[in-house]
Amino acid sequence: MVGRSEVLVETDLAIGPEVQDFELMDFPGEVLDVVVTNKAVAGKTLKEIAESDIGRVHGRGVYLSSLLRGGHEMPFTDGTTVDRGDVLRIVGAKRNVERVAAELGYADRPTNATDMVFVGTGIALGGLVGALTIQVGGVPLTLSTSGGALLSGLVFGWLRSVNRTFGRVPAPALWVLNNLGLTTFIAVVGITSGPSFVTGLKAAGVSLLLAGVVVTTIPLIVGVLMARYLFGSTPESRSARLPGLAPRRPRSVSSRPLRTSKVPALGYTVPYAVGAILLTIWGLVIVLLVQ
Repeated sequence: MVGRSEVLVETDLAIGPEVQDFELMDFPGEVLDVVVTNKAVAGKTLKEIAESDIGRVHGRGVYLSSLLRGGHEMPFTDGTTVDRGDVLRIVGAKRNVERVAAELGYADRPTNATDMVFVGTGIALGGLVGALTIQVGGVPLTLSTSGGALLSGLVFGWLRSVNRTFGRVPAPALWVLNNLGLTTFIAVVGITSGPSFVTGLKAAGVSLLLAGVVVTTIPLIVGVLMARYLFGSTPESRSARLPGLAPRRPRSVSSRPLRTSKVPALGYTVPYAVGAILLTIWGLVIVLLVQ
């Protein structure tokens, strides 16, 4: 028999003891990531999919191991809604897994090669968009190359999320970009900003430091209170939503293993994207207001 552990344990007591039969268990199994593209599946809960024709006819012998959305593993129950672009990691005999993959969408098989054409095109287009300058009231407005690359990254990341047939980047390469690249970026910003910060501190005194504390602290305190009392979100969701809005990816990523929970991933992705764009745009808006 094959099934969920809690069900098999209960069945074992009713039928008899478990035995080890290595010859019986020696069949080809596979773990496969399947990207959901079928319109008949998107927008339905896992329970509805299991009870539909696709689940009853093609789902036998296949089990859902994890659900990934936007590259983050999500908690799921029978009532979890599956969206287009979600990645379902399914387990079962090879013939069964391949059959279900053809019904849900297409298989996203692991690869060791990075789609450099996709990555390079995103960087080039982002740099071109960021290089554009618009004159508003005599003030030049531009996203800069970094802001353009950020915007391009969000667009190309969205394209990859809805159609994973292109833009593949191996998980180890993503890890290096996320960790080493981010650490290098923070180090360069610190080294570059250090002398000007010391000069500004000497000119403005302690008031500059206190103003920075107020500006960075009050929004987070207000955000925590609103999330708790106005929206009623859980502590796990707040632990990722506020760093995402800051945006502070390292704090959000570190909150998941500390809480041993996948819930923070639910509240991180959208605030991070919105916060990153607003952080770039509002700097230009403040310049306009001052002018």
